This record gives sequence, structure tokens and C-alpha cells, in this order.
Amino acid sequence: MAGTINKVILIGNLGDDVKMHYFDDQNCVGRFPIATSESYTNKQSGEKVTNTDWHNIVVRNGLAKVCEKYLAKGDKVYVEGKLKNRQWEQDGIKRYSTEVVVTEMTMLTTKKNADTNTAAPQESKPTKAEQTPSITSEENDDLPF
Repeated sequence: MAGTINKVILIGNLGDDVKMHYFDDQNCVGRFPIATSESYTNKQSGEKVTNTDWHNIVVRNGLAKVCEKYLAKGDKVYVEGKLKNRQWEQDGIKRYSTEVVVTEMTMLTTKKNADTNTAAPQESKPTKAEQTPSITSEENDDLPF
């Protein structure tokens, strides 16, 4: 293979509200953590075990403004992007951070939308998740697994 690829796909829940930083030239950056979890049952104890990983998410400009407006802690999102490693020095100690710089995002559940929809129904453009046709149990019966 001649080329390389740096691509990340995550579905997770926001661990905090979007923190925005605005620059003088109308550019902005939003940052928020996403939690992804996996669960399994411990064979020895029969206990359910859940492991959670935290990912630092970075969104820029227009996408950042959309995130600030519509996303809140606990919302579920689908993000695509690339990994970016940063390093800096603070008080003589080298610090490192790995972030997911988002290029595509779909809001799967939002608390702000749920609050506004109960107060007054509004027309909105469906997200990618709403446009995707759902598979019924009858269609699912033919699958070999």
C-alpha cells in the first residue's frame, strides 16, 4: 500500500458541554469529551463489567457553532475525524494530548431538541440518522448470523 490513512469513527455520549474559544478573525474552536463504553460479563464472577474510554473532541468554525448551539452533556453523537497528537511544556514538564479533529458529525440524540420539541413542534431538516431507513424484524430474519 502506497498511502496512509488517519481516520477515527466514534459513537458516544458527551461528558461535558461544548467549551468554545473564539478568535479575532471570526474563527472558533469547540472542545468536548466523548465517552465510549463496552460491557461484558466476567466468566468467573458472573458480574457485569463496563469499561469506559474518554476521547477529546475538537470541532472548528461552523461545526463548532452548531455543536455549541445544539449539544449538551449526555447527548449521543456520531463523529468522524482524524487523530492529532499535541505536545507542550507547562512548568518545565512535557505534556501530551491526543485529540479527534472532527470532519463529519451527526447528532443522534440531543436534550436541547427534546426540550424544544415538547414546548412547540418545529420543522427541522432530518439528520443523517433520521434519513437512514430502519430495518424491520422481518427483513432481519434472512441474515445468516
